[in-house]
Amino acid sequence: MNGAQRSQRAILVTLAAIVLAGGGVAAGAAATADNESPARPAAAAAVSVPRAAPDGYADVVRAVLPSVVAIRTPDGLGSGVVLDRAGNIVTNAHVAGDATSFQVQLASDPAPRPARLVGSYPADDLAVIRAADPAGLIPARFGDSAKAQAGDVVLAVGNPLGLSGSVTEGIVSATGRAVTEPGAAGSPAATLPDAIQTSAPINPGNSGGALVNTAGQVIGIPTLAAASPGSGAQAQGIGFAIPANLVRDITRQLIESGHVTSSGRAMIGARVATVAGPGGSPAGTGIVSVTPGGPAARAGLQAGDVITSAGRTPTPDTAALAQALAAAEPGQPVTLTVTRDGQPRTVRVTLGELPGS
Repeated sequence: MNGAQRSQRAILVTLAAIVLAGGGVAAGAAATADNESPARPAAAAAVSVPRAAPDGYADVVRAVLPSVVAIRTPDGLGSGVVLDRAGNIVTNAHVAGDATSFQVQLASDPAPRPARLVGSYPADDLAVIRAADPAGLIPARFGDSAKAQAGDVVLAVGNPLGLSGSVTEGIVSATGRAVTEPGAAGSPAATLPDAIQTSAPINPGNSGGALVNTAGQVIGIPTLAAASPGSGAQAQGIGFAIPANLVRDITRQLIESGHVTSSGRAMIGARVATVAGPGGSPAGTGIVSVTPGGPAARAGLQAGDVITSAGRTPTPDTAALAQALAAAEPGQPVTLTVTRDGQPRTVRVTLGELPGS
């Protein structure tokens, strides 16, 4: 992904907790008015006439369902979207997990077929698997996710709770979100840049499925749903999807080489951990170590420094710093506010690029 494609990652959202999930045309009003003629009396004031909502989205669902598959791993169930006729299927990295072999089931074929891992990139929570038998796999049509707008009607298609070919409806609630997934044992949390927020219900098993517009184009890959800060229960109507333009870029690299060679993601080159304040609440992002020769080292940062803000964005914890970096570009200078030996100072860091896989 080039810098221009990532320049929209400007909106940051901090969530207390995130639950991995496995996700109407905006009901706008069309204003109409008759042209007035000088030869006749003025007409009554123009009236905004609401555009009739469609009777349903059955045609869209029929077009998309053949491109969405169920994926079974030794650890669970998820969804995937067919990329091409060679049998390549995109899903979430957290669906693939540590597995290298899978069972794939089409909506039209109850018989599972084997698949193997092509490549995974946990930093963007994306993976590609390839079905051994591509017969009957129909590639999905991917749209331009940069054109998605708040209010657009979208459908989430996947296999929530193992219910094959389930469809839910909602709207695009916001675009350009930066959200942080919870980390799993042995792997750090992934911060997703430019995520699409949607009200379409997303449940466990939807991960890796399709978020489609009313033209039947995939504009995102559902990946997680928000959780209530108090109870930890899944928050209704707040889900997130990886934008299709990022999906195209990362999956192309995985298919070509099995690895991501150009992440397009900014990084400072340091291991960090959240520092607790006197009351136990997060008080900053502490540097545990710096990468020799990396951006942090070149800027003079060192272990023990505590980063309290990046630009004008406070960084009380590692998730906040990761979200700030998700909104930045490799090569971009950023001013960090750092506490060292109890004294605040500012440090200008030129960001590097997050390594590929």
